[in-house]
Parts: sequence; structure tokens; C-alpha cells
Amino acid sequence: MHDIRLIREDPAAFDAALSRRGLGPASPEILALDEARRAAIQAAETAKADANKAAKDIGAAKARGDEAAFDSLRAEVAAKKADTARLQEEAKAKDAELHDLLLALPNLPYADVPDGASEDDNVELKSWGTPRALPFEPKEHYDIPAAKPGMDFETAAKLSGSRFVLLSGAMARLHRALAQFMLDLHTTQHGLAETMTPVLVRDEAMLGTGQLPKFGEDSYQTREGWWLIPTSEVTLTNIVAGVTLDAARLPLRFVSHTQCFRSEAGSAGRDTTGMLRQHQFEKVEMVSITHPDESEAEHARMTACAEAVLEKLELPYRTMLLCAGDMGAGARRTHDIEVWLPGQNRYREISSVSTCGDWQARRMNARFKEDGGKPQFLHTLNGSGLAVGRTLIAVLENGQQEDGSVTLPAALRPWIGGAERISSAGVLE
Repeated sequence: MHDIRLIREDPAAFDAALSRRGLGPASPEILALDEARRAAIQAAETAKADANKAAKDIGAAKARGDEAAFDSLRAEVAAKKADTARLQEEAKAKDAELHDLLLALPNLPYADVPDGASEDDNVELKSWGTPRALPFEPKEHYDIPAAKPGMDFETAAKLSGSRFVLLSGAMARLHRALAQFMLDLHTTQHGLAETMTPVLVRDEAMLGTGQLPKFGEDSYQTREGWWLIPTSEVTLTNIVAGVTLDAARLPLRFVSHTQCFRSEAGSAGRDTTGMLRQHQFEKVEMVSITHPDESEAEHARMTACAEAVLEKLELPYRTMLLCAGDMGAGARRTHDIEVWLPGQNRYREISSVSTCGDWQARRMNARFKEDGGKPQFLHTLNGSGLAVGRTLIAVLENGQQEDGSVTLPAALRPWIGGAERISSAGVLE
């Protein structure tokens, strides 16, 4: 959600920022609606004042015995009240139209976000680790012998259709261990508060973080009207919806491990094999609620938290600064962390860490107040820490051996009973 005052002050700058996302000018329509709304409000206030004045004159006319003036003033008051009601309804309708227009517009990129239209225009900020030089042709995760016994796509398709998986044995335990490892790391070393949230939410929650009104087709809605969350960013961020916090409580830092659900409506034909892009998956999500003065430092801190997971798991990665045209609608800046996948011979996204400024807070009416000051909108940030299924893929592909077994990262072993590998038969050893 955008601040109408800033658009009034510099409409050219607003349109220039939107153009970086490939959108045409929006300020003419916004300002025309705003002007019509304000004109209707002013006219309603004038009509109400006129009615109040005429109402006072009615008594004086009655006292004078001036019946003609009395009848005229009564008719005037009735007309002014009707005008007031009509103009108030007009202002209300214009206000709703303006609100809906502002809700549908994406956030404005920060000045340091590079221009561009696609991932080809993203900028590498950092790389860590060196991909292993394998003396054999690496396989994708679903073809690695160690993974095959515990990764059943056929049964999942029988149960649910395409883009689902049934994990069992070592794969199920490894998947669970990765989530536990991430949660423990974030809570004990990164200062995040573990939070268990619902996975079903109301319209208002999806609206608050920006999934609605434009992106409803990307999510699933139940017959009762609840939405299945695409990420716990929705639930964690909306904890502060409608709340005014004491500034002394900031920052709030949450982490949650949940199932997530996405229709993948815009990804037809992409990554249909394996676990990379599924309708149901799990993520460990980080959300920070901060003072506006602290959100820049918080973005760097959250990015480092996500990177730390990969470094402890000894997985090579690179961190990318997304261009304006490749960012999600709610972000002002996004860092994508991409892990190396030998089976694909390329880096693939495993985390997106975004700072949203006050865009979500305005939608949620989430504020803070300092001593003696007026309420201000909070800043919100979110990021994967990490996507569990994609981390499982990365562990399998980077740890694969020529004999079909998989060597597991040393840091993960306390969560898997000390096991060091998965045999080619799919057994933890």
C-alpha cells in the first residue's frame, strides 16, 4: 500500500519507480480519484454546515411568526441534508475505489535495485564455496540410488496428482532433520523466536502481505473461504496487523516451520520432475518487524542468517540482488540465495530475503509509537531460512558418490543419530 501524500508531493518520481517494474504511469488516475474524493468530502462538509446554519434560522423565523421563511428554511435544511448524504456516499465510493487501486500496485524498488526485466539482469553480490569436481556424471536428486527407495512420486500422484512426493525411510528422516537443524540454528544462534502458526488464514491476512487481491490464483482456497498459506510470511507478519507497538519492543524476530501450498499457476511445464517445484512443501520462514531506521541493517542480518544454514551444511551458493523486474510485488529489495545443484549443473534459488519497507504495514495498519511521538508505520522483512525440500535436494546432489551413496554434512549428523551417509540402498549408516 502506498502513501497518497507522497504521490501527491512527487507524482513523477512515483511513476518513474513503477516504470522500473514495467508498469505505465499510475499517478494521473490516482490523483484524479483523490481530487474527486476530497472535493466530495469538502462539498459534504459545506452542505452540512449550511444545513446547520439554516436549522438555527428556523427557530428565529418561528419566533418571529414568519411562516414563509420557516417553510423555506425547513425545505432548505431537508435539501442540504440530502445533499450531505449523497456527497458522503460519493466520497465513500471514491475512497474505496482509490483504496482498491493503491492495493493493486506493487511496491517501489529502492534506488540501489538494478534495472532489468528478468533473472538475466540480476547482480551477484557474493559467492561461497567451490562446487566439487566430480569424477563421474552427477545425477539429479530423484535419480540418485540412495534417494530412490525413499522418494516415491508414483504413489503421491495416485493420492494427489502431479507435483507431490511421498518420502519414507532415510528421506523422511533427513527431511525432518533438516527442518529441526534450521530451527535450532535460528533460535539458538540467530535470536529468532520459534512460532507455530495456522496454515489456514482469512482474506485479510492474505491481503495484508500482498497475496491478494492480484495473486489469488497462485494459492488454494477452501470451500469455507480460508486460504492455505503459500508461506508462513503471511501468518508471522500478520501477528502485528492492527496493532500499535511500543518502539521499545522492536525488533520482533520470528521463525516458523510450516507446510506451504502453492498452485504454481504461473509455472506450467517448469521443473515438473522431482521435488524442486511442488504444490505442497515445507519451509522454515523468518520474519522481522522493525523500526524504519533499522530495516536496512536487518535485511543484511536476515540474509546472513539464511546463508549461515548453507555454510554449515557445506553447500556452495551465491547471493543475488534481484533486478526491479524480477522482484515479488511486495518487495523493495530482494536477495535471492541460490544453491549449487550438480545434477542440473547450475545454481537454483533456495531462499529469497526481502525488505518491504512500510508497504505491508500500511495494508495491515501495523504501527509503532515512541515516547511522546505519533504512531508510525512499521517496516517488515521476510525470508526463507530455508526451503526444506530444496535443501534436501542440495544435500543429496552435493553429497552424491560414484557408488550411488550420499555423504551427509557433518553439521547435520547430531539430528540423524550420528549417521554419516546414506547407502546406495537408501539406508542411513
